[in-house]
Amino acid sequence: MNEEVDTVQQGERLQKVLAQAGVGSRREMEKWISAGRVTVNGEVATLGVRVVEGDILRADKRVVKVKGQAALGLPRVLLYHKQEGEIVSRDDPGKRSSVFDKLPKLRGQKWIAIGRLDFNTSGLLIFTTSGELANRLMHPRFEVDREYAARVQGEMTAEQMRQMTKQGIELEDGLVRFSKLTDEGGEGFNHWYRLVLKEGRNRVVRRTFEALGLVVSRLMRVRFGIVNLPASIKRGKMAELGDGEVTMILDWLGMASEVVEPPAPVRVARSSVHKQASKDAEPELVEIPKSRKMAGRRGQSDMSRASAHRKVKTGVKS
Repeated sequence: MNEEVDTVQQGERLQKVLAQAGVGSRREMEKWISAGRVTVNGEVATLGVRVVEGDILRADKRVVKVKGQAALGLPRVLLYHKQEGEIVSRDDPGKRSSVFDKLPKLRGQKWIAIGRLDFNTSGLLIFTTSGELANRLMHPRFEVDREYAARVQGEMTAEQMRQMTKQGIELEDGLVRFSKLTDEGGEGFNHWYRLVLKEGRNRVVRRTFEALGLVVSRLMRVRFGIVNLPASIKRGKMAELGDGEVTMILDWLGMASEVVEPPAPVRVARSSVHKQASKDAEPELVEIPKSRKMAGRRGQSDMSRASAHRKVKTGVKS
């Protein structure tokens, strides 16, 4: 009760408000504040300051007017099926095709990419207007699963698979260990594997296989946390999650209490949010050879709160 009274009297922490406005993650905003890059009502801010409704914030060139919690509403969340040959950056000297070029335009906010994929990797990208939501999905301390389908030139030995999941593989930037690795079969020289990581280091999947003398010829992310890449979203297309699905994600991340009046869930249809209540429920992999179906997977116990499937709103016609 004391904490609730304190929040009402003194407002919200500055870095939290900036993160909710989509300026950046809380940690990044703390660095900006420490560097004197943020002002509150024209005065340079310091760490620990709180702001209230009506305050005017300036973070570099971004201006944010503090709104009451009820006015903030739910963040927007987009799912995008990235193609090979696209970059996840707003600034590229080579002028290559960027995923940000295809996103809907926003006023007073910006799209934040939740986890990057390299130029030659395809699959699920999540975009949101909430810096805090992005931070909780990406930060290593939250240990959110990233699931991939990898096509490898050659076949792994049982010892190599054990090493990747038990001992780990030492890379130049530290040890990497897969929380799950399954053999999904294949034909000829190519072999498919399904793997799960709880971190997002640069090219970590490809570099791990390379350390074992194996080349990844195709890599695709199919799940991030409880969010799947739906088969209905074709390459280069996207869909925006409905309020019910966004609320489900916030609840799973422990952020639902920040929404004062969560909206009623939308009706059941096809879902891109992983139904963890069913332990055999599987995210559908795209373009895995049909002759070898993906094996069943036990859902994580901490995801069992996810409710039944909800309808996905389409942000762009597919």
